[in-house]
Amino acid sequence: MVGMSEDGGATKRRGCACSKEDFLPEDSFRNWGSYVAALSETGPRLKDRLLTRSLDATELNEVRARSQHEMKRNLSWWDLIWFGIGAVIGAGIFVLTGLQANGVSGPAVVLSFVVSGVSAMLSVFCYTEFAVEIPVAGGSFAYLRVELGDFMAFIAAGNILLEYVIGGAAVARSWTSYFATLLNHDPEDFRIHATSLSPDYSHLDPISVVVIAVVCTLAVLSTKGTSRFNFVASIIHVVVIVFIIVAGLTKADTRNFTPFTPFGVRGIFKSSAVLFFAYVGFDAVSTMAEETKNPAKDIPIGLVGAMSITTLAYCLMSATLCLMQPFREIDADAPFSKAFEAVGLGWAKYIVAFGALKGMTTVLLVSAVGQARYLTHIARTHMVPPWFAKVHPRTGTPINATVAMLVATAVIGFFTDLGILSNLLSISTLFIFMLVAVALLVRRYYVSGETSDPDRNRLVACLALILGSSIATALYWALDEKGWVGYVVTVPIWFFSTLALHLFVPMARQPRLWGVPMVPWLPSASIAINIFLLGSIDAKSFMRFGVWTVLLLVYYFTIGLHASYDTARESTDPTALKKVEEGDSKGDSTVSTAKVVNE
Repeated sequence: MVGMSEDGGATKRRGCACSKEDFLPEDSFRNWGSYVAALSETGPRLKDRLLTRSLDATELNEVRARSQHEMKRNLSWWDLIWFGIGAVIGAGIFVLTGLQANGVSGPAVVLSFVVSGVSAMLSVFCYTEFAVEIPVAGGSFAYLRVELGDFMAFIAAGNILLEYVIGGAAVARSWTSYFATLLNHDPEDFRIHATSLSPDYSHLDPISVVVIAVVCTLAVLSTKGTSRFNFVASIIHVVVIVFIIVAGLTKADTRNFTPFTPFGVRGIFKSSAVLFFAYVGFDAVSTMAEETKNPAKDIPIGLVGAMSITTLAYCLMSATLCLMQPFREIDADAPFSKAFEAVGLGWAKYIVAFGALKGMTTVLLVSAVGQARYLTHIARTHMVPPWFAKVHPRTGTPINATVAMLVATAVIGFFTDLGILSNLLSISTLFIFMLVAVALLVRRYYVSGETSDPDRNRLVACLALILGSSIATALYWALDEKGWVGYVVTVPIWFFSTLALHLFVPMARQPRLWGVPMVPWLPSASIAINIFLLGSIDAKSFMRFGVWTVLLLVYYFTIGLHASYDTARESTDPTALKKVEEGDSKGDSTVSTAKVVNE
């Protein structure tokens, strides 16, 4: 079947076939000769992609149209709040709290949740402005493509996908642990120990695979149906959380808060970096912007509301846990269940285990919805095969992307230990959130064709100083446990570079519908705290992160670069496309054409 593309050209509309054309339809992959020729042009093509920036309207119209079918707009701010609660409150609070309180931060784990929550809230504000202005399924990938260009967007995209796969795998393994607790078994009883494998990968978890398969089925059927299920399940979850807080506080002993900071300030921040895992998931809500009825109203209320409720719940729950038991006695695998058992409320552990299982199920479900939409939008740009971009005409959901992501999640969850997953997840997430904050500053202070060269240079200098001082602070924190002189240098550099950006670089753009307050201070603070928390993560996790980044670059230079380069030049009017890709406002005629074609 042949139909008109968004740029007016002919585009093949294929059915369910899985041929080479579904995965590598671009000119660079027609034959080996074309591929060798494309590889020989890697340098110029990379330069083109490094300098290329997309338009808001390009993402909203032309790129979105490549899925062939529209996603259904049927979500309200109420749906988004419950999606946010369902996406976030899960394995992080029910599993990692015990691990961190027991051996890293003590009762001060409450402050660790506050620090992580502040960092997450700053990122929520940055995400919200983008999601309102560019309400597409691509989330941070689309935002970075518009402001920082194709190459940085791809690096972020790889880490976004890693974040979701690892996050889902970690939650699925935690689901097995609490399921075992619910049935009066040890958390490891339902796993298979393969002694021939490395210790970190030898505890095989078949139950996690079954749970992921069920979640995958629900996610592909209907987004609105998923929302209804999540709403009901999240209400039950809130009731369980209230029960944990109220029942736990009846057994509170303030003496358990002494000493409050047994591991010092460093322990608080080390826990904050790992506990950031507990806030991962809200970015999945931003990927649903394409399916909201009124993005300008629904997204700010949904995202900020969900994060506020979540942060309050985490602080109250962690405080309750530490008041119930001395921190040294808190169980690392199932802390809340074991705590109730220890204070003589053994029957309550079943309610806790049930609530934890429900919470982890909704986290997996919302994560499945979010990760599929990320992959869909990335595939629309052909950085990954366009087969993943297809939206099913009946369900209005990206079935191919959903299944592919959850298969990868199931494989990782089957083999990998939770400790490895949580640290690696935090690196990817903090890195992405930092990039989104940088992109927001670029968006506010730089518009192609309007910002003067001196203003652009001042912006670059200020951003370089903000990033450099933040990295230096994090490195000093990681390498010198008792020093303080370095902070006297790095922190003022961050402050004065942000002040210089505020005073000496004119703002080039104001948000049309909803904007982050206190720019540039709020996004600059988001950059600083995200990078600082990265400095508290162990070296082995950074090594694994480095391996993943190398694999991403190998794929990009051999496939992704050439596929996206060809796709960007498939327009029948190369001049108009060039204007759009560079962010020239005069390219709006192309956008208008796309809108007409879509309608």
